[in-house]
Amino acid sequence: MSAEGERKTETIPQWKQEEVDDIVEMIESYDSVGVVNIAGIPSRQLQDMRRDLHGTAELRVSRNTLLVRALEEVNDGLEGLTEHIAGQVGLIGTDSNPFSLYQELESSKTPAPIGAGEIAPNDIVVPEGDTGVDPGPFVGELQSIGADARIQEGSIQVLSDSTVLEAGGEVSQDLANVLNELGIEPKEVGLDLRGVFSDGVLFAPEELELDVEEYEQDIAAAASRAFNLSVNAEYPTATTLPTMLQSATGDAKSLALSAAIEDPEVVPDLISKADAQLRALAGAIDDPDALPEELQDVETAPAADEQADDQTENTDSEDDADDAEAETDEAEDDEDDGDAGDALGEMF
Repeated sequence: MSAEGERKTETIPQWKQEEVDDIVEMIESYDSVGVVNIAGIPSRQLQDMRRDLHGTAELRVSRNTLLVRALEEVNDGLEGLTEHIAGQVGLIGTDSNPFSLYQELESSKTPAPIGAGEIAPNDIVVPEGDTGVDPGPFVGELQSIGADARIQEGSIQVLSDSTVLEAGGEVSQDLANVLNELGIEPKEVGLDLRGVFSDGVLFAPEELELDVEEYEQDIAAAASRAFNLSVNAEYPTATTLPTMLQSATGDAKSLALSAAIEDPEVVPDLISKADAQLRALAGAIDDPDALPEELQDVETAPAADEQADDQTENTDSEDDADDAEAETDEAEDDEDDGDAGDALGEMF
């Protein structure tokens, strides 16, 4: 405890010090501690909220001076919450993370009517549709607050969504009366989080307001990009290694097939490839009688047409080579014949 804290302890009554000690104990028992606004919440509704939070969070209400003293005694960064201690507030402690706490408090809020003199928390809109009110002076009241209202088909109807007060504006008595007549409840009642401290970080409410679904999609997209980058950069991790091994196995097999490497893992595929080439070659020969008997009834493999063409080209090349070789032989024979004639000429 700091010297200032000891000085304060010495100057306050015993019951206040006991209250501060209880608050300090409550603060130190939770991972996350925040300040919530409880202004305007009826006592019964506040008790209901406290009951609903039981098991997940604890709400502690006390004098603001004692809340500040307790936060300062704990110190450790929580004194930053003291700037939010103003008006009707309470401390809330939870072992959940600040984002979950914010979501829970926001989801627990309920609609409520707004009174004259209150500040609109959001734009107040009178929606398009039939008000269900019979024709009478009420249509004038609607028009006086800025609603696009007319009498149609025997009732007062609002012809289009009408913003009758922007956020931050003060609610007039006339507007409050009209909203009450229409049953419009433009504000929400609940624990309004002003700030929360967790793991050494002080969060503002706007930092905790997340679209969970969009956030999850962003995380999934980032993880997918990181995965692809790791695989393409050949950077092995526990997550990417199986995919990298699978890809390397496929590349090695393709190389072995192309190079006709007789590895036990590749031999079945080599045989299949050779069979397809054989069928393609057999299918390219127009005269079945030219084929061996065992190849006359084989079906041509469609995927092997190109291979068959290559094989045919190879065959033509071989024929050309045979022709060239034959011509060479004939030339040599002619040359031999010429040599023989010359020899006979010399004899005669």
